[in-house]
Amino acid sequence: MHAPIYCRRVQSSLRSWLSCGMSSQEWARVWAAVHEERRALRSDLSHVPVHRWAEASLCPGWDVHDVVSHLIDSAKTTRLGFARRMLVARFDFDRDNAVGVVRERRASPAETLAEFGRIVTETKTPPAAPATRLVEAIVHGEDVRRPLGVQREYPLHHVLPALRHQLKTSVSMGGGRERAAGFRLVAVDADFFSGSGPDVHATALALLLALSGRPVRPTELAGSASLAFAKHLSAGPEGQ
Repeated sequence: MHAPIYCRRVQSSLRSWLSCGMSSQEWARVWAAVHEERRALRSDLSHVPVHRWAEASLCPGWDVHDVVSHLIDSAKTTRLGFARRMLVARFDFDRDNAVGVVRERRASPAETLAEFGRIVTETKTPPAAPATRLVEAIVHGEDVRRPLGVQREYPLHHVLPALRHQLKTSVSMGGGRERAAGFRLVAVDADFFSGSGPDVHATALALLLALSGRPVRPTELAGSASLAFAKHLSAGPEGQ
C-alpha cells in the first residue's frame, strides 16, 4: 500500500536497476529541480501549525508527518543501500518503507522539518531512472499540500518529465501506463498530449497525480471522456 513511487513489486528487476546508467547532464538537471522542490516544500511546511502534521495525507494510512519522514528516508537511500534493505525486508517494499518512516520520523514536526532541511541538497538515489526523483518530489509534495490546503505553482519543466515517465511506466512499477490506456490525455497548461481515444483535459499536474494513483477533484478534469476517465481511475489497477 505504501511502497515508494520509485519501486512497486519489482523483485525480478533489482539487478538491472543496480546497473542503470544515466548521463551526468540528465542527473544534474533532475537534481536541480528536485532540490528546488524540496526547498519549496520545506518553506511551505514551516508555516503549518504543529497539530496539522497529524492530518491524513493522500497516502492511505499515512499522515503528513509520515510522508515527510518518507521523503527524508528516500533522500538518504543509495543504490547499494537499497539492495541491502530489500534483502533485509525479503523484498517486501511495504515493510521496508514502514521501517524507513519510523527511522526518520523525529519526536516532533519541528525536528523532522529540520532534518528535511538537512537533506534538501542530497543527491543520493535508489536504483531508478532520473525522472522518478521528480515523481517522488512532486507527487509526495501534493500528498502533503492538498490535505493542508497549500497550493504550489509547479514549474512545467519539473512536471512534464515526471508525467512522461508515469505514462510509459506500468502500474506494477509505480507508473500509470494502464491508467492512461484508451484515452487521449491533453494538458491544458502545456503543449502536451499523449495517447489515442476520447479526450481528457487537465493540467499537467492533475494528469500526473491521476496517473500516480492519487485522487483528483472532478473539476480538474474536462473533455468528452472526463467522466469515463474518472470511473476508469476509480476501478483501480485490478480493474484495468
